[in-house]
Amino acid sequence: MAETLIQPKIRGFICITAHPTGCAAHVNEQIDYIKAQPPLPLAPKKVLVIGASTGYGLSSRIAATFAGGADTLGVFFERPASNGRTASAGWYNTAAFEKAARAAGHYATSINGDAFSDRVKAATIERLKADMGPVDLVVYSLASPRRVDPKTGEVYQSTLKPIGQSFSNKTVNTDKQLIQTIDLEPASPEEIQATEKVMGGEDWALWVDALEQANLLAPGATVVAYSYIGPEVTWPIYHQGTIGQAKAHLETTAIALNEKLKAHGGKALVVINKVVVTQASSAIPVVPLYTSLVFKVMKEKGLHEGCIEQMHRLFHDQLFSGQPLTLDAKGRVRVDNWEMRPDVQGAVAALWPQVETENLLSLSDFKGYQQDFLKLFGFGLPGIDYTQAVEADVTLEGLLNLAES
Repeated sequence: MAETLIQPKIRGFICITAHPTGCAAHVNEQIDYIKAQPPLPLAPKKVLVIGASTGYGLSSRIAATFAGGADTLGVFFERPASNGRTASAGWYNTAAFEKAARAAGHYATSINGDAFSDRVKAATIERLKADMGPVDLVVYSLASPRRVDPKTGEVYQSTLKPIGQSFSNKTVNTDKQLIQTIDLEPASPEEIQATEKVMGGEDWALWVDALEQANLLAPGATVVAYSYIGPEVTWPIYHQGTIGQAKAHLETTAIALNEKLKAHGGKALVVINKVVVTQASSAIPVVPLYTSLVFKVMKEKGLHEGCIEQMHRLFHDQLFSGQPLTLDAKGRVRVDNWEMRPDVQGAVAALWPQVETENLLSLSDFKGYQQDFLKLFGFGLPGIDYTQAVEADVTLEGLLNLAES
């Protein structure tokens, strides 16, 4: 593919282009942050990340490698460049990460395909057996709107809806910078069940069972799944809605997995993260407006974190600190504890009824939200000349690509 000029093309809450040089710069920013932090001598040395190409999964892979010296295998579903289209951001992110990891002397390779499928699980097990052996840490960080049940072939679609009653609140139209009202009808029982099948703990448990049966969980292994709770203003469609029902299933799964892993000194945990701008969170009504407000408040208080800062704090202060874990009443690790501080939530609650289209930019950090959104796709990074044509076709060395076969 010839070099081409790449600009952002935004369709709703998705950018359909990605910039390879910008994505690499974004990844290297995170690597540089981790390198500037204290090393993690107790960190795991062999890590599997399921959902490894963007967001918290990517940042976990970076933190494990460049703070703890881990070898990593990543699993994801991304798109290479073809027919004049750029690759997806996750493809470029992974290429940049793996190049840096190998240059630092670490094993880093990936499998591209449907992580819900038996085929990808089997391929992952074969790759681990051949190259890495048992893993010390498994990170489950999938964000997908649909899942094909590997046993029945039935396709399930997740739904963003309240349960039991309709919901109405303000949200921001991110394309037009308009405050609007969103009205959502309650989910049907079938929609609730489908969302649980996609976003609950069933697939996480299938991964852990497959690894355990293959003797690929090292003694004392840690298995984590990432989740989010958020503020009360989002609860009707999130914590108490269809997604929340799925996340409750994830937490129930964690309890069962933890009991199973304890026999070998291991543990399974749900980690509750802070809100950040991701492709998934951008699709949830109300959340982009809340994100813009909480960013403003947390930046003013010196508490703001992105994915990489949180993952380092999770690893350094909790999972691999050598000290007992600090858990909430439900046994979860709370990296959202700064976001949920009463003074932070009180400030956001005071701003919420005031924010309108006319004062959106002054009362919130919507500009910061937009900048973070564009960075997801490699745009707006300092030091990059976006008027210069670049090669969009980037090869992932050693990739097992099961998405094309």
